[in-house]
Amino acid sequence: MFGRWLGNKGETGAVRGNALAGLAVPDSAGVLSCRVLDPVNEAVQHAEFVVTDAAGRKVVGGETDPFGNVLATVPAGEYRLAVTAEGFTPFHGSTAVSEGVHAGLGDVTLQVSAPPQLPDPGEWEIEPMHSQIGFTARHIGMARIHGRFNNFAGAVRIADRMENSAMHVIIDAASIDTNVQMRDDHLRSGDFLDVGRYPTLEFYSERFVHRGGTRWGVSGALTLHGVSRTVTLDTQYLGIGNGLEGETRAACRATTELHREDFTLTWQTMLARGIAAVGSSISIDMDIQIVPKA
Repeated sequence: MFGRWLGNKGETGAVRGNALAGLAVPDSAGVLSCRVLDPVNEAVQHAEFVVTDAAGRKVVGGETDPFGNVLATVPAGEYRLAVTAEGFTPFHGSTAVSEGVHAGLGDVTLQVSAPPQLPDPGEWEIEPMHSQIGFTARHIGMARIHGRFNNFAGAVRIADRMENSAMHVIIDAASIDTNVQMRDDHLRSGDFLDVGRYPTLEFYSERFVHRGGTRWGVSGALTLHGVSRTVTLDTQYLGIGNGLEGETRAACRATTELHREDFTLTWQTMLARGIAAVGSSISIDMDIQIVPKA
């Protein structure tokens, strides 16, 4: 019972030697816990966990703490626990949680997963039909506006060492699309992209840095609105597969954040209470597939 694990509920203050003594647990609930370790028994920090019920519905989720611990208070019932972490194979386990009981799974050891195969050295190109370059901007301090660029092209030179690879992407600025014609026309105007003077956005990189597992940092110069700034894409490599016609494809996801002022996109209309109509930060999200250059 929790009287011994968490301390007597009738007592006040902390119970010596029991860090969980102050945890409040409803009468109809129990506690599920485990510790996530790597193969050499080191704690895996920031591993993601999800607890689902018998019907497959998510009950609670989050990340392991700095000591690799998972701790969740849940209603009594049957549960499945899934734990995932970069560079490791996922863990799946089941347990039953009873009222007033601590259901501990003990130590969960994640096994190192084999990294996905890298693309073969050579010339590759972005396949636009299965790629997307999108962005998200804050509007009037509340809602988020989502958009994309519909026309772009890119080439990737894969070197013998992936770290020596390079890429060049060109985006048609006029192809910006937020699904609202009036807003898109404004974004193309001199207040923002000024597509008459600056018809393209370009990104060129010769710096690929492995960050562990499937994570890479791709740094290069982004030229936007006539200004060049160094930008790093936080990139997750997804591996190699085959298309419907048997062609080889490699895929990745990448994100970064831009600040309008860095590229002299300084148009600003202030609303009441000093809230800007368009936020200063813009999140970029890319899903990219590349194929060997014909």
